[in-house]
Amino acid sequence: MTRREIKTRARQALKKHYMMLVMVSLIAVFLGLQSSNFDNFVRMYSPAEAEKETVPGTAAETETGTPQETEMKADTRVTMGSTGLMDVLRHTMSGNTEKGRELSEALKKKKIENAKDGNRILGGSRGALSKIVNGITSGSLFVIFVSGINSLFGSEKLGSLILVALACAGVTGFYLLIVNTYTVISARMFLEGRCYEKLPIQRFVFLLRVKRWLKVSMAMLRYSIYQSLWILTIAGGVIKYYSYAQVPYILAENPDLTGREAITLSRKMMKGHKWECFLLDCSFIGWSILGAFTFGLSEILYSLPYRSAAFCEYYAKLRRQAKETGIPGAELLDDRYLYERAPGDVLLETYLDVMEWTEDTELSRNRPEGLRGILADWFGILLTNSEKERAYEDKREQQIRIDMLKDAAEGRVYPRRLSPFPETAKQKKVESFHYMRHYSIWSLMLLFFIFSFIGWCWEVSLHLILDGVFVNRGALHGPWLPIYGAGGILLLTLLNRIRNHPVKEFFCIIFVCGMVEYWTSYYLETVYNGKKWWDYSGYFLNLNGRICAEGLLMFGIGGMAIVYIAAPLLDNRIREMKKQILIWSCLALLCLYAADSAYSAVHPNEGKGITDYNDASVRGMEYETIHIYVCRKTRDMLY
Repeated sequence: MTRREIKTRARQALKKHYMMLVMVSLIAVFLGLQSSNFDNFVRMYSPAEAEKETVPGTAAETETGTPQETEMKADTRVTMGSTGLMDVLRHTMSGNTEKGRELSEALKKKKIENAKDGNRILGGSRGALSKIVNGITSGSLFVIFVSGINSLFGSEKLGSLILVALACAGVTGFYLLIVNTYTVISARMFLEGRCYEKLPIQRFVFLLRVKRWLKVSMAMLRYSIYQSLWILTIAGGVIKYYSYAQVPYILAENPDLTGREAITLSRKMMKGHKWECFLLDCSFIGWSILGAFTFGLSEILYSLPYRSAAFCEYYAKLRRQAKETGIPGAELLDDRYLYERAPGDVLLETYLDVMEWTEDTELSRNRPEGLRGILADWFGILLTNSEKERAYEDKREQQIRIDMLKDAAEGRVYPRRLSPFPETAKQKKVESFHYMRHYSIWSLMLLFFIFSFIGWCWEVSLHLILDGVFVNRGALHGPWLPIYGAGGILLLTLLNRIRNHPVKEFFCIIFVCGMVEYWTSYYLETVYNGKKWWDYSGYFLNLNGRICAEGLLMFGIGGMAIVYIAAPLLDNRIREMKKQILIWSCLALLCLYAADSAYSAVHPNEGKGITDYNDASVRGMEYETIHIYVCRKTRDMLY
């Protein structure tokens, strides 16, 4: 292929998978594996010289001045930017933990004060998430860690040394396992994208599936060390850069090779082609100039993935030539169907079970019709739970599981079963709690009360643990919180169509729960003259005190547990109940719930720990102050 043909094929591959390949390149830029003028633009216009506020003892504070000026400096506000945090880390790592603790406490205190002064959305004064954020941004977690190590071993420097060692180990581990390995992952994505119509996002973790992540990481470490050593020479840095250029692609095709084997094979493949590769690299200079004029946007959106696709095509060319000329080691590059589609008869033989199953499946034969069909397909609701409807449910569950293999069987994605390194996937048994099911009306009704009771137990337990007192949570007097029950039923019905996409399901759960909680809070405040049964003011990322990031995250995790585990298991038990007992149980619970709702509409459940959130906030601050005092006294006694 000529250089023009290489670029033409690269543009075709980029056109097929534009969004996916742009995302691959964007992650590479974020990790520092590809350079872009966009980074320079961001640095140029970042507010680096913005006004900064200091605390006593920070690097920005001067040692000169009158006593009045010193006192004024002591009262200045604290910055929450990198200056204050870096000062905390500097003092802590140098062994001056007391100074670091003093600065971190000042930073944390100012954060809480800012939240109370009107920072309603970001919060920062209440909640577990706020404490975590404050602990990290103020550096107090690092100070606590160092102080604990020092007091445990009776050393003033050991904690600082361990903190430095952990920081170095964390950076090194991130580089080895993520940054260095991502080059191979990116190469694999581009190689599969050039040949197949679909490029699933799951291919980002193909090294985990074939259990070669650590081995590739070690191979890339050797590659990086060799590159770094050659950079110390004048000519060697340029020559060896192109000599080793094919290592990521070689490892992407055969992740079982060692670093030495991949480097040796790359050198042999690039022998006599370094100048050719250099000219291909130079042909993108115009795109780099355009990137400078567009502040890097053209690079992010087009030229960087275009360049990666071109070098992927160039590797495919060198690989073909290496096999034709019989270069030693070329036989190790044996992933044939990474470069060509498997013949139909091969796919038929490999995925025969998939083909046969698909041909024998006729969902339409058992599909409910009319209103029942709409309720079953869109909301996962069965009106009668008859044998015919249950048969349709089982067929639908099997169909969803087999769809993951149909694309490979039809040649639209890379056939993993034909890979030299077949992915280790356990046989999927038909679990008794399979989540792609339909729920009957009576089952949903009983699940509503079960989820309401579980939510009530959760809220009561939280107050019992945190405040030490029993509080009957909710506007109703009975042991149920209908917001949990209604939310659980909405997740099982409204999100039925995307239940086989867990990532989408998670974010949709957060959205639905946020809408339900916000609307319920607004409704209760409107009906009961502004009284609040919950108030997230001061929590990190809250909206008008009605919803917050911490709560929505918990709802997201809990909702996933409900949809994929709890609801199917509970439904199994409900199906074992006699129909008459199930119906009468639901009717009895409905009568009790209706009576409680009617009484609570006139006499709502309210009072201490339920609607007096101002007092609860003050009480929480008192507990925190007492906790800090006790911790300091205990520390003094130990010293």
